[in-house]
Amino acid sequence: MAELEADSLYRKCNPASLEFETTDEIKNSTTVIGQDRLSASLEFGTGMGKDGFNIFALGPNQINKQDHLKEFFEEKSADQPVPSDICYVNNFDDHYKPNVLELPAGRGCELHKQMDQFIDDLVPTLTSAFETEEYQNRRQSLQEQVQQEQGQTFEDLKNKAKEKGLALVRTPAGFSFAPLNEEGEIMGKEEIQNLSEEKREELEEKTQDLQEELQKIIQKMPSNRRKARERLKELDEEIATYAIKDLFDEIRDNFSELDNVQEFLDDVELDIVENVQSIMGNQNQSGQGNQLMQMMGGQQSQQRTSKNPVLDRYRVNVMVDNSEAEGAPVIYEDNPNYKNLIGRVEYQSKMGTLSTNFNLIKPGALHRANGGYLILDARQVLLEPFAWEGLKRALKSGELKIESLGESYSMVSTVSLEPEPIQLDVKVILTGERLLYYLLCEYDPEFNKLFKVEADFEDEIDRTEGNNNRYAQLIAGLIDKHELRAFDKKAVARVIEQGSRMVSDNEKLSAQTNEITDLLKEADHWADKSENGQDIVTYEDVEKAIEQKIYRSSRLRDRIQESINRDSIFIDTSGEEVGQINGLSVAKVGNLMFGRPNRITARVQLGKGEIIDIEREVDMSGSIHSKGVLILKGFLGGRYARERPLSLSASLVFEQSYSHIDGDSASSAELYALLSAIGSIPLKQSFSVTGSVNQHGKIQPIGGVNEKIEGFFDICNQRGLTGEQGVLIPSANEKNLMLRNDVVEAVQKDQFHIYSIETVDEGMELLTGLDMGELQEDGSYPEGTINYKITQKLNQLAEKRKAFSKSENSQE
Repeated sequence: MAELEADSLYRKCNPASLEFETTDEIKNSTTVIGQDRLSASLEFGTGMGKDGFNIFALGPNQINKQDHLKEFFEEKSADQPVPSDICYVNNFDDHYKPNVLELPAGRGCELHKQMDQFIDDLVPTLTSAFETEEYQNRRQSLQEQVQQEQGQTFEDLKNKAKEKGLALVRTPAGFSFAPLNEEGEIMGKEEIQNLSEEKREELEEKTQDLQEELQKIIQKMPSNRRKARERLKELDEEIATYAIKDLFDEIRDNFSELDNVQEFLDDVELDIVENVQSIMGNQNQSGQGNQLMQMMGGQQSQQRTSKNPVLDRYRVNVMVDNSEAEGAPVIYEDNPNYKNLIGRVEYQSKMGTLSTNFNLIKPGALHRANGGYLILDARQVLLEPFAWEGLKRALKSGELKIESLGESYSMVSTVSLEPEPIQLDVKVILTGERLLYYLLCEYDPEFNKLFKVEADFEDEIDRTEGNNNRYAQLIAGLIDKHELRAFDKKAVARVIEQGSRMVSDNEKLSAQTNEITDLLKEADHWADKSENGQDIVTYEDVEKAIEQKIYRSSRLRDRIQESINRDSIFIDTSGEEVGQINGLSVAKVGNLMFGRPNRITARVQLGKGEIIDIEREVDMSGSIHSKGVLILKGFLGGRYARERPLSLSASLVFEQSYSHIDGDSASSAELYALLSAIGSIPLKQSFSVTGSVNQHGKIQPIGGVNEKIEGFFDICNQRGLTGEQGVLIPSANEKNLMLRNDVVEAVQKDQFHIYSIETVDEGMELLTGLDMGELQEDGSYPEGTINYKITQKLNQLAEKRKAFSKSENSQE
């Protein structure tokens, strides 16, 4: 047992130990320090190139994990090669299955621009070539040749018919033959009727023969026209090939070292040559269609398209442009839905019809991060429909395949594309809380196969002089990042002290940068609101920021304290009572955690060794609290019931408690109340107690010790400090003390006391002013000690129980 001195209640940071005057003078950093385990895990995950060794970075949300991870991986990626550009181009064999074109970094955008220029020049170049006199003459010559061949065929048939006394005539129904008279003129009906039967039969036979020949000639006409068209097409292809040669030569020369580009240009050239008339013929029609859409109020797609939609299939859709990249990409996707991860195919509306093409394929985060690192918030991915399954599917297959969800689930019937899958080489880093990581390990059988590297953020770091200066660098980095005023060394020292208070440990510093950032911003605000509008944030500004944040959140705390001081909630801070003690509890409401005293009472009567926890009986306590009460029975039995049974029945309760209670930090206070009630020993009400107890009477550490001490101190201070009041805490909690200045000052002036105890015996001696009493050789305790009074009471209860049992048996 020890009464703590004021110096041990708050560990200050000496500003003289900081190697600067203001944060403008030091190198800043946004990387959380003291993360050796995390760094080792990230190094391993980065260097491990095997499948499945993706990373899950776990830690509390108050740590700015994204900034730390981005800084780490950006440093790693700087020396890694820049990945290729990823493009989609038309598949001329199947337009619904676009092809992937991978190019060295920067070449994709270059090819895209050159193909756009090529498309702009294509129609004028073709038009000029097909308007030349040479082309017109050759085309006319072919047409005349076809006409001449066809005309000669009919002329030969006509002459042959004339030799046979017949004439070839054209009628509205087609061609036919008519007999000629001796003057060579076509016979009239009368002349034909005057012919002999034999002559008419002869003419009919000749006509039949010639009709068969005519039929053969007519049957050959489509074939002849087809041959004529083929000759014209060959001419068009010859002219087109010659016309576009110069356009292609420049692009081919620029990409001479890339075979896949040369193959793509071969396909484009072949398609243009085969469809040259379609390209030129659609030019005016597409222009009229665009005008009609505008007249009807239709909107053009934001995607760049030519006036001739046929030409769009020669474009290059650059999905990922790494022309300005330095090293491997590091991508953080803050909205990881399915489309933003995997990519999507967009549609455009034309005249009420949805259509798409490879130019409307849009990339996802996995495309942009391919060859590098992708950082995602695990919770956000899990909340987005299909995103988690899509991510796992991509990682398992090693391919990035863009699929339409609507088509996959038969929600739409619109024809979509099936782009060629892209080979995936990416390291995915998920961030999330520890509980989320453990749940995924337990309930998703594929999770451990894909995310084999666990990178755990430390919640707190060691508070050493070296770390203080590194912590100052972190503070400087956060100040610079958020464009705040510089802090002087005293202000930084106060922030460091608050970093210990945040983790309730004077040997540690908080790694939760979000809370530190909020403190820096608020201190900067109060510096701005000062009388002179300071350029430097001072100690007073940081102190005011802390006080004002507590003040804004403390309405409920103040109302509870007011109820105590108005005797609506009964708490004694002076005098002595039997079976009554002040316990301490912690409440967290919103952004504020505060302590408050609770009256705990115990009553004892004759019974069978039962200890009734009233909170448990009415389902107002949790399992941990109930466990603490049951431990008390173990302690009593081990010390006082070795030779005889406990002949008592006791009840314990938190008075005026109307909400759920859990935790075992009040078990020592409950034990003090119980011992007091058994031995009828008054307890000093000027003390409040916290600490859990084990079955051997050892006092164990608890949480929220600073808030608990301050909660009781506030009540005593408001009522008036007497110099007799204080708090009993476990010795193991001494390292957690970072108390407010007013508490420290009261202890320094001997107006308030804080005692560190290790056992229940030490606590009882402080609370009663009596010795606990050591067990003597005869099995008894010295008279007048606490143990003596308790055993005497228990013996009396045992005798009464024995007498009562005999009385019951005699009556029977």
